Amino acid sequence: MKTTVSIIALALLLFDSSSGQPGQKKETIIIRTEFGDIYARLDLEKAPVTSSNFLRYVDADLFDNTCFYRVVRRDNQPRDSILIEVIQGGRYEDEESVYPAIVHETTEMTGIRHRNGTISMARSVPGTATSEFFICVGDQPELDFGGRRNPDRQGFAAFGEIIKGMDVVNRIHSIIAPDQYLEEPVLIMEIVRAK
Repeated sequence: MKTTVSIIALALLLFDSSSGQPGQKKETIIIRTEFGDIYARLDLEKAPVTSSNFLRYVDADLFDNTCFYRVVRRDNQPRDSILIEVIQGGRYEDEESVYPAIVHETTEMTGIRHRNGTISMARSVPGTATSEFFICVGDQPELDFGGRRNPDRQGFAAFGEIIKGMDVVNRIHSIIAPDQYLEEPVLIMEIVRAK
């Protein structure tokens, strides 16, 4: 029964909620922040589960009044031997899942690598991603499948790329955050599909 429900849920994710037709292969979204807009193109063909899950949160307005709350830089990872550079955002204090966690689409499966401007899902163990996401600043191969940032070496689920607004990403990334978490998170007013 649980498997049947999962298969039905996945099938529903792969359909465009506005038309009932199979979704487009790419979808552009706008992350509206207090520092400016960031445009991302999600890859529904290569990462259908992850992209569709993200759009489900977008369409339900669940990213309204959320934030970028974490900045990971080379100067604030004293306990990590594998250093990365990203900004992380999402529902943060309201992180309780509205929707079930999704299957982990590895970079080995999708072919989408963690390069400068890649948008990807945060997680603890594989299969726990919900609404928290991050954007890479510079190439981050240690976040790909087989990478050493996570001991399980499954990497993170990349699902798109920033096509405009990396200046905003870099501005957020430049904020000093000794413990990675921002004292004053950067407001995300909304995330919407581009018209």
